[in-house]
Amino acid sequence: MKNGYVYILFSQRNGTLYTGVTSDLAKRVYEHKQKFVQGFTKKYSVDKLGYYEIFDDIVYAIEREKQIKGGSRKDKLALIEKENPNWTDLYNEIIRR
Repeated sequence: MKNGYVYILFSQRNGTLYTGVTSDLAKRVYEHKQKFVQGFTKKYSVDKLGYYEIFDDIVYAIEREKQIKGGSRKDKLALIEKENPNWTDLYNEIIRR
C-alpha cells in the first residue's frame, strides 16, 4: 500500500489554483516549482503549496482529488483559508519532515 497526498497549489493569494494527487508530495511540489511539469502549472506559474491532505492509501487520495476538483473555486479557497489563512507556501514545512 502506498501513501497518497492530495494538494492545492496557488500562484498568489486568491490567484490561480491547481489540485493534484501524488505519492511523493515534496518531490511533486519541487517539480512544479522548477517548472519540470509541462502544462497548466508551468504556464500560469502555479507553484506555491497552499493545502494538502495525507492518506494511508493512494486510492483514497485519488478519490479525494476528484471530490475537490468537482467542487467550486469557493470550496477550494475555503480549504486553503481554513488551514492556511496567511496563504503561506507550505513547501518548506513539508521538506523539513
